[in-house]
Amino acid sequence: MKKTIAALALALGGVALAQSPLLITGAGATFPFPLYSKWFSDYNKKLPDLRFNYQSIGSGGGIKQITEKTVDFGATDALMTEEEMAKAPGIVHIPTVLGAVVVTYNGAMQDLKLTPETVSGIFLGAITKWNDPKLARDNPGVKLPDTAITVAHRSDGSGTTSIFTDYLAKVSPEWKSKVGAGKSVKWPVGLGAKGNEGVTGLVKGTPGAVGYVELAYANQNKLPMAQLKNRDGNFVKPSITATSEAAAGVAMPDDFRVSITDAAGKTSYPIAAFTYLLVYKDQADKAKGEALVRFLWWAIHEGQASAAPLDYAPLPKAVVAKVEKKLEGMTVQGKPIPLASSR
Repeated sequence: MKKTIAALALALGGVALAQSPLLITGAGATFPFPLYSKWFSDYNKKLPDLRFNYQSIGSGGGIKQITEKTVDFGATDALMTEEEMAKAPGIVHIPTVLGAVVVTYNGAMQDLKLTPETVSGIFLGAITKWNDPKLARDNPGVKLPDTAITVAHRSDGSGTTSIFTDYLAKVSPEWKSKVGAGKSVKWPVGLGAKGNEGVTGLVKGTPGAVGYVELAYANQNKLPMAQLKNRDGNFVKPSITATSEAAAGVAMPDDFRVSITDAAGKTSYPIAAFTYLLVYKDQADKAKGEALVRFLWWAIHEGQASAAPLDYAPLPKAVVAKVEKKLEGMTVQGKPIPLASSR
């Protein structure tokens, strides 16, 4: 058995791991948690002596913990600000997959359509009933109930919130001026819940509720999702294909920090984003640093096959090529990390 583990280690990274289990810790975004859980499990099957402990606590918590270096990596859907980057010299964003934030609701309405005006109106508290004339205008032939709308939102520092409010700030001048965008905002109305899991549960258990969650959570809980009117004027259902379309024309910067909400494109879904792992370019711990970078290499290659089945969009090939160069530039205690055998 030990020979088998050593052989796997050599095949994936060029060196054998120590016989005692090596634990890599991480914390952050709930948005990609379903996929990351599978990745960590699958990778552990390849390397039984390498384990991951990931705490799904929200992007704000992930940024905080990696900045304080209490974990080996952070995870976020919210791009770190310049101020946050200054507190964590040497940190880099590694995009892992693309995801979609959907507007989900608890009601019998089929194929509900929402425009930027009605989405922002609901979350601003200006639209308070499902049979509001503005909603009826965009949903001809749909029987909208005379039911009060209960808004559900995140209570924790959240990358999903950052993506959603980034979109609202782009499409609604009123939202931009009154609320703004960020991991945490002062919500005009609604009930808060922790994590994508919490908002999903709140919507599922509250008749008339509406909230925003990652696509996988809505699908797994069989919650309906609204079609959203995109920049090109088309109503688009959230899907992997529509999420990928949002990234099709993006000019990816060298630091990977880019917003793709409200992207142009006939079939582009308007609330899409990259999600990231946060790591330091120079790793302090040799064993952990080498293992972590080799895992990241695996994630952007073999790991991408698990994305679509879990409702995430794989990275575009051009982005994978840029991430490869970033990983090749990472070091452990100032020394390069051999990645040739990880290819």
